[in-house]
Formats: sequence, structure tokens, C-alpha cells
Amino acid sequence: MTDGPVLSKDSVVVLYLGGRLPSWNTLTAEEQATSSAEHVDLMLSVAKKHGLMQLEGYKLMAPIGTYQRFWPIEFPDLAGAEAWIEAETKPSYGLYGHYEYYLARRWGKEYFNSWVTNPPAPVVPSTSDPKFTPNLGEDKSSTAVLLFDKSQPGAAGVSPEERGDQEHIDLMKSVAAEHGLMRLDAYQLIGRRNDWHRAWVIEFPTQEGAEAWMEAELRQPHGQHAHKEYHLARKWAPDYFSSWVLR
Repeated sequence: MTDGPVLSKDSVVVLYLGGRLPSWNTLTAEEQATSSAEHVDLMLSVAKKHGLMQLEGYKLMAPIGTYQRFWPIEFPDLAGAEAWIEAETKPSYGLYGHYEYYLARRWGKEYFNSWVTNPPAPVVPSTSDPKFTPNLGEDKSSTAVLLFDKSQPGAAGVSPEERGDQEHIDLMKSVAAEHGLMRLDAYQLIGRRNDWHRAWVIEFPTQEGAEAWMEAELRQPHGQHAHKEYHLARKWAPDYFSSWVLR
């Protein structure tokens, strides 16, 4: 166990904020099926060649225009991440997508795993051929908070006591225990955006837990030292996409 979060450089994570453009609906059903099949074949080949480690999708409860889903996609190295991005945006399928990509590292995996009080049962990957895409759907058995945040300017110059760091940690652990935190994954951008530096996936069995977490995150004094943006989401076809990870 570590005393605090540690940045892992053992893998590279693609954070993909995406969705389909309205132009997708101008294609016939046959054109959509052909394009999708070619896309799945291509992405599976990249997964196999580069050793895909993680592929998870989350559907936003309230889409923001054509930004409809969030995906953490993990590879052992940068080559895999680059190959995935290049393949995913390749025509014809790539002509109809909303694509925002950010490279990141896992942050504090071992540390934050210790906060989890109600780990979910392991996802059982689909045993069917992943080339045959089923009717995909959201998993309503849990609610995820997608959090994008950064420290406010000057926060590093404030003492941990004045920021209330320990009180904040104790508060969040209490929410985790009370509401059955299922997972807490953090990803730190390799670069930096102006509005966020880290992305988090925080999963609870109920929306009540998700709301309690968001409310606690804003508690003062700690809340004033960070900029935070939240989205509620559901897992997207976890049994199907877990079958893409070649163990």
C-alpha cells in the first residue's frame, strides 16, 4: 500500500470522448452494417496486434451534442494507443464520428482501490465471436460519475491543512463506505487541457451514491481549490467490450 496516489508509466491510456454524427443516419441500414463490420474487424486487429489491456465504454445520461460516450482504452505502450486512434478515425466509419482523444496514464490505482467497499463481480466476457456485434445497450445496474478536474491556480501554494486535504479524504472515504463505492479509477493527462488535467470514473450501485459523492466533492474548504466538471453515465455493453481484451 502506498501513502498516496502514484502515477503509473506501465501503460498508456487513450481517453476518448465521442459519439456519432447526425450524418450517420443518412446511410441505409445496409451501408451502416457494412461500415460497422469493417470497423469492428479493423479495431479487433489493432487490439490483437498491440495487446489491448482495457476497453470500457460509458454512455452519458445527458449527451452534450454529439459527445455521447466516454471510453478509457489502455495499451502497454504508445504505439498501441496511436494505432487505435488512427484506425478508429479511418473511413468509411471514421467519417461519421465525433472524436476527441487524450493520452493519459493511470494515477493512484492501488491507492484508490483501497477506497472501494463494494467491488462488483468480475464482468463475464461474451463467449460469442466479437466480430458479430449484438444489440448494444447500457447497463442500468449501477451509476458512474465521470469527473474531469484540475487544481485551481495557486492551490499548490496553500498548505494541506488550509486546503483541508485530510478532512476531504476522510469525507470521501465515508461516502464510499456508506454508499458502497464499486470502483474509483483516475487517469492523468500526459499533456494538459486548460479546463482539466485528470479524468475519473467513480461507480456506485445507485444514483443516490453518485449524487452524494458529487456533493461531498464540493464541500469547503477543499472544494474551492479545484475546478470540477461532472457527468452521470451508465456502463455501455460491458460484457461485449470486455471480450475484446485478449487475456
